[in-house]
Amino acid sequence: MPLSLLLAAALAAPAPAPMPTGDALDRAIADLDGRLFWAVFEGCDAAALPDLLAGDFRMVHDKGGLAEPSRDAMVADVAKSCADRRPGGAQAGYRNRRQLVPGSHHVRAMGDWGALEEGAHVFFEWNAAGARWDMVGGAHYMHLWQWMPAEGRFRLSQSYSYDHAGAAPYPPAPVAPAAALSAP
Repeated sequence: MPLSLLLAAALAAPAPAPMPTGDALDRAIADLDGRLFWAVFEGCDAAALPDLLAGDFRMVHDKGGLAEPSRDAMVADVAKSCADRRPGGAQAGYRNRRQLVPGSHHVRAMGDWGALEEGAHVFFEWNAAGARWDMVGGAHYMHLWQWMPAEGRFRLSQSYSYDHAGAAPYPPAPVAPAAALSAP
């Protein structure tokens, strides 16, 4: 190929997109957080995951160690879980929900490589007999999102899920007024 054509092709190629910063970074990661957890929980949409996960994705969980060694394993596990929820499946009718704890979500830029996301969430399961969502537990998480300049977007590279525990009572018990505590 002549040098002039190579030069023209290089000049016509789009420049790598810069990583968002500030509020734009926070919004981008919050959007990805919502899409990721919707696909895994309520939406039960394994097909949405490859678009969100990096090729070298892995997930480490405090209850089981290396829970997902790869993007393909994560997609396959979510697909199986979703199939099990369908009529005739091993967990037919099962529904669960994840809710981000307000005020717990923090995003930090990691240079121009990506972003570190931290948060806390609670989990619910549908109680068909009571026609309500029951809180069944909670946990903390950290996600390392890698910026893909050529794609102009982030992909989840690492997921750490920890501090899993049972559900705290909700609503919490009322706190006695300070005056009542100091009375004889």
